[in-house]
Amino acid sequence: MKRILVSAAHKSSGKTTISIGLCAALRQQGFAVQPFKKGPDYIDPMWLSEASGRACRNLDLYLMNSDEVVSTFQRHGEGSDVGIVEGNKGLYDGLALDGSNSNAALAKLLDLPVVLVIDARGMTRGIAPLILGYQAFDPEISIAGVILNNLGGARHESKLRAVIEHYTDVPVIGAVHHDERLEIVERHLGLMPSNESGESGERIRKIGESIAQQVDLDRLLRLADKPALASAYSRDVSPLPVREKVRIGIARDKAFGFYYVDDIEALEAAGAELAVFDTLKDVRLPEVDALFIGGGFPELFAKELEANVLLRQEIRNRIESGMPVYAECGGLMYLARTITHKGETFEMVGVIPGDVVMHEKPVGRGFVHLVENESHLWPCPVARSCGQKAHEFHYSSLDNLPEDAKYAYRVARGHGIDGSHDGIVVNNLLAQFTHQRSIGGCYWAARFVAFIERTRRNAGAAADIRVQA
Repeated sequence: MKRILVSAAHKSSGKTTISIGLCAALRQQGFAVQPFKKGPDYIDPMWLSEASGRACRNLDLYLMNSDEVVSTFQRHGEGSDVGIVEGNKGLYDGLALDGSNSNAALAKLLDLPVVLVIDARGMTRGIAPLILGYQAFDPEISIAGVILNNLGGARHESKLRAVIEHYTDVPVIGAVHHDERLEIVERHLGLMPSNESGESGERIRKIGESIAQQVDLDRLLRLADKPALASAYSRDVSPLPVREKVRIGIARDKAFGFYYVDDIEALEAAGAELAVFDTLKDVRLPEVDALFIGGGFPELFAKELEANVLLRQEIRNRIESGMPVYAECGGLMYLARTITHKGETFEMVGVIPGDVVMHEKPVGRGFVHLVENESHLWPCPVARSCGQKAHEFHYSSLDNLPEDAKYAYRVARGHGIDGSHDGIVVNNLLAQFTHQRSIGGCYWAARFVAFIERTRRNAGAAADIRVQA
């Protein structure tokens, strides 16, 4: 598999749009393109998946160990012609001072040539020291080419090409002129999710056509042609297989769409059958043993969610009756009493005894470290002793909780619900602001499935006792 890392000097340089365009353009030419996204992200992978026709995979040096990153890259790259890895933020940005979880570190680990996307608005001769500095900062990083973005016209492009050719040895493999028609609406978490955009397919087609015209794809593929990596291939096996299939209802609609594909696969591998339901349109749940409500933007669809009274009532009744439910961030918000957004308050499911308030600035943002306690419904011994890594990104707070609220985690790093706790527990519901991934020893999916099966089995045994009595 040919492979390349699309990175940038800083965030909001246009690398996501460029990556989407590369996936779409190469796919249109008949190549099998496997997209990857560096770091925790739901929204960019939605667009990359739609553009390539293959599920985008996340590569995270904070949540995953090196072998797991390499194995994931190799396993999901099988059968593709080219792997396109979209970076996050800038090439050398990351949590660690030594850069060990930066985009550059990922490039070293996977031997990825780097294509640097540069937002060239207002730049001329100053682009040369920028490129030279990025080369000199870490000579082990191969900056194979640059794609100039947001150019002001043909004259601007020719000036930049002349400067780069004169002062550097880095080839310009693309020059993308500013075009408002290709922009994707941004929101506080980045791009607007493609599941909300009814015109995402047409937008991707136009971006792909533009990139095909303005980027030398043949040269890009030549730069991406690297020797195969040493194998670290391994398949994760569910540590907690269940005896019988369980059926999990999963909310997937315009309000809820933040799910990692590897988590979905981990649920299925552990013995779950997934049944999709729409919180905006469906008035009844499908026949299921449990629910999984992931993240999203329920505040933007709060009016429609409130209007679906029958579904909200059924979900509340099922949780109060003991149905196992796992909810992350947006799912937690939906299960609370109310959501207040831009001065309006909307009724939600009401099973969580608290009220969600949206804020102008982030309440919790970045990587978190959770330590489980005795209230966790499906505990992990390793997480209990040394904690688990995950991430959060929410502009909402959960207010007016009772003093005796039960929490599944102590927050060692991050914010969670109140800066000290996350994972509120109500009956067999676990709801948290933190987003988990079933990787790095966490394996939440297999533990949740085993809990569902155990709960169903116990309920069946209790019913038998009542019949015999």
